[in-house]
Amino acid sequence: MEQIYDLIIIGSGPAGLGAAIYAQRADLKTLVIEKEMVSGGQVLNTYEVDNYAGLPGINGFDLGMKFREHADKLGAEFAEGTVVRIEEAETEGEILAAAEVAPALKRVVCDGGSYLTKTAIIASGADHRKLGVPGEEEHIGAGVSYCATCDGAFFKKKVTAVVGGGDVAIEDAIFLSRICEKVYLIHRRDELRGAKSLQKKLFAAENVEIIWDTVVESIDGAAQVESVRLLNKMTGEKSTLAVNGVFIAVGITPNTDAFRGTVETDQGGYIVAGEDGRTSEPGIFAAGDARTKALRQVVTAVADGANCVSSVERYLNEH
Repeated sequence: MEQIYDLIIIGSGPAGLGAAIYAQRADLKTLVIEKEMVSGGQVLNTYEVDNYAGLPGINGFDLGMKFREHADKLGAEFAEGTVVRIEEAETEGEILAAAEVAPALKRVVCDGGSYLTKTAIIASGADHRKLGVPGEEEHIGAGVSYCATCDGAFFKKKVTAVVGGGDVAIEDAIFLSRICEKVYLIHRRDELRGAKSLQKKLFAAENVEIIWDTVVESIDGAAQVESVRLLNKMTGEKSTLAVNGVFIAVGITPNTDAFRGTVETDQGGYIVAGEDGRTSEPGIFAAGDARTKALRQVVTAVADGANCVSSVERYLNEH
């Protein structure tokens, strides 16, 4: 008979591993499906994490490994694969009768097989939209960042640039203006897209300079970021700007394509779910960057995982 899990967790970043830890402690038969060869998610690309409680200054890779080691110590089961979809399992008598379960079973279909489960937590994360310019990938964690609140403290009294023109970019520039000597906001258009209230605060910051109608052509430096090469789209003029760090805020893309149509998503593709992780589909929950939320940080992702497992337990008890 095909094995049936109480819970399948899709993704092994902080949200997925947090959920795995709590699921093991709750004695749920759990499987974590990860598409990468190494657990940890985006935190692996962070050179240093200074805002996770109790572990100031820890390397992002080491933090991801600690999460995985904790899950392993508790006996969590892992499988590698890319999830294609979640569907209702066929209800042909033998499986359901043998399992003696009341909840409708779900089948998590991967690129290399499928698994049966009573519940699922989608912790598939999100990817920061990248500029796709030379030097960007090479300097991630060495001056290139996609999270000012995560990494801004490392640039105290230094010169930084923020790329973007929406709410996040403006918020990042305001945040950095409080700790950096100078902040440049580089925007490809001649007006910002962010909220007027945020723009007002930005314009009031004396150490922020906005560079209009300009795109970044490359991010340069040896071991660390040293400068960016710019192109003014209106004049065609090229220039070089010396900076210590570049914060890219041109959007984020949730990894939820496989689940659209199964659970409700908002206009940006995020799975609609509150703090309890409950989605529009009974028995399916969402945690971490993939769900609708205000703050996307390691600490909130781990908390989401715990909240989702609590919801899973209630769901299983109710059914």
